[in-house]
Amino acid sequence: MANPPSSPGQSTRFTRWLEGAPTPVFVALAITAAFSTYFAMYAFRKPFAASKFDGQFFLGTHVALKTALVISQILGYALSKYIGIKVCSEVTRARRAPLLLILIGWAQGALVLYGLLPDDWKVLAIFLNGLPLGMVWGLVVWYLEGRRTSELLLAGLSLSFIIASGVVKDFGRALMEGSVAGWWAAVPLIGPPFAQMLGKVSEGWMPAIAGFHFLPVFLASVWLLNQLPRPNAGDVTARVEREPMQGTDRLAFARQFAVGLVLLFVAYFFLTAYRDFRDNYQVEIFDDLGYPYKANKTIISRAESIVTFGVMGVLALLNLVKDNRRGLLCAFGIMTGGVALLGVSTALLQAHLISGFWWMTLTGLGSYLAYVPYGSVLFDRLIASTRTVGTAVFAIYLADAIGYTGSVGVQLYKDLAAGSVSRLGFFTGLTWFMCGLGVVCLVGSAAYFARRTRPVIISSP
Repeated sequence: MANPPSSPGQSTRFTRWLEGAPTPVFVALAITAAFSTYFAMYAFRKPFAASKFDGQFFLGTHVALKTALVISQILGYALSKYIGIKVCSEVTRARRAPLLLILIGWAQGALVLYGLLPDDWKVLAIFLNGLPLGMVWGLVVWYLEGRRTSELLLAGLSLSFIIASGVVKDFGRALMEGSVAGWWAAVPLIGPPFAQMLGKVSEGWMPAIAGFHFLPVFLASVWLLNQLPRPNAGDVTARVEREPMQGTDRLAFARQFAVGLVLLFVAYFFLTAYRDFRDNYQVEIFDDLGYPYKANKTIISRAESIVTFGVMGVLALLNLVKDNRRGLLCAFGIMTGGVALLGVSTALLQAHLISGFWWMTLTGLGSYLAYVPYGSVLFDRLIASTRTVGTAVFAIYLADAIGYTGSVGVQLYKDLAAGSVSRLGFFTGLTWFMCGLGVVCLVGSAAYFARRTRPVIISSP
């Protein structure tokens, strides 16, 4: 692939080599860089969810301490998405990598504060932790969108948060069990003394210790990500040039597609809440389904690994669809199929035709098939099929800001209005609701955009 030279100050020997590298080589390196960057970010965001804080309540209220922590981080993350509508839409290439490093440094500092503060005050620290992390996704997507291989690249990126969530929670539980200290003991020279110092990590210090383990991976990954060349002339022809969007551009885009976007955002409001509830309470839901941690130490990682490769395989197939309008409609088809799978899998569980493990796996597959396109291929294809000059990052962040607001609302509703219902029972009811609402909204939005787009067939890269 022949990319134009990068802007002055951005070009390196490695970047120039990538500009002329074969497409499969570029795709492999770009996926590696994006995947590992976002995977490592999750080590600063999700390990705390492995803690249970059993029997503890926030400030003596009826709100469980873990619920307060989950809500507080989501509040910070949601606010970060609102900030990101402007910051991530307008950021220039030269500022992306430095901003990524600043954001992750802030998040890790907040985790250290989380370890230092008393339990009730940890709610403030985890809010500060979520505040920068919501902008990481948009900064990474900027490097990948607007290319003829964007479906492959964005599918690879999307793998990261599906599998990372389970892996880092299992890693956090291993830290608290002392297993990680055992791994360090096998490392020559520096390992044994570090293992002795580490020992079994407390619930309070576990998130910060997990973050320190993944910090070198994040730094190396950001460096590699920043070496990617810009989209070439063929990419621009096929997918429209991607440019930062100022306030007037963003308002014009929202007005142009208002009806279709509203339907999408209503579905995403509840879909984000659903996905977050499943993600944050997997430990408790698996326990209620009869899979206690001591006998199933890697069950979350196993379930999410199956989900990961299922989603990756389906989304990667979109790269075979060269017409952008058809690609957009295929993305809607995948999303609608995902929310329908939520209802089908729940019916199978209640009929005792599948186990609890496979139900959790299928709800994960269905929810991520519907959820992942919002942050990747859906708006990239929408921009390309409507020939709108701008960036998919704006639409992604507008959706995310709305979605995480919904997540906070559902978390509060569970503890304040449905406190007597178990997390498993609440999740089951939410699954049925998400299935019905999702199908209606996504089919309606697909019909709207089918009338607002036109076919543009492009050649293979």
